[in-house]
Amino acid sequence: MRRGIGIVAASTIALFMGVACSQEKKDAPAGKETQGSSEKFAAQPASGGAAASGGAAVDAPAKDGKYLVTFVELGSVRCIPCKKMQPIMKEIEEEYAGTVKVVFHDVWTAEGKPYAQKYGIRVIPTQVFLDKDGVEYFRHEGFFPKDELVKVLKQKGVRR
Repeated sequence: MRRGIGIVAASTIALFMGVACSQEKKDAPAGKETQGSSEKFAAQPASGGAAASGGAAVDAPAKDGKYLVTFVELGSVRCIPCKKMQPIMKEIEEEYAGTVKVVFHDVWTAEGKPYAQKYGIRVIPTQVFLDKDGVEYFRHEGFFPKDELVKVLKQKGVRR
C-alpha cells in the first residue's frame, strides 16, 4: 500500500514538473519572486557549469569572498523555458566575470536531482541568488529576463 502511494506521489510530482516547464508565457517575465530566506547552503559539486558544459562548479561562493553573488539556475537542458535561460546565463557569466558565479543544475538528471530537493524547487526553471556569505537573498520561478535578473544582481552591489 505504501509503495503504491509513493509511486502515485512520484508520478504526480514528475507530471507537475513537466507541465510547469512546458507552460511558457510570451512577452511576460513569467515567474514568481521571493525575497530572502536567510538560509545558508554548503558547497556541493555541481552537474556542470553555466551552460552545462561539465565543468566543476559549486553552489556556495568561494571561501576567499571573490564573488559578490552566486547565481544558481535549477532547470533542465530538455525544458524550453530553461533552454531560453542558457544564453542569459552565459552572458551574465561573461559580463560579470569575477563578481558573479553562475551555476547550473539539470534537475532531471541523477546528478542534479538532489539540488531540486536541496533548494525546495517547485517548478523549473528556478533561479536562486546567494550573497557572498552563501545566504539566499532572492528567488525567482520561471523564465527570468536578463534586465530583471541584472536588477537582482545590483541589489548586492554588482557592477560591470
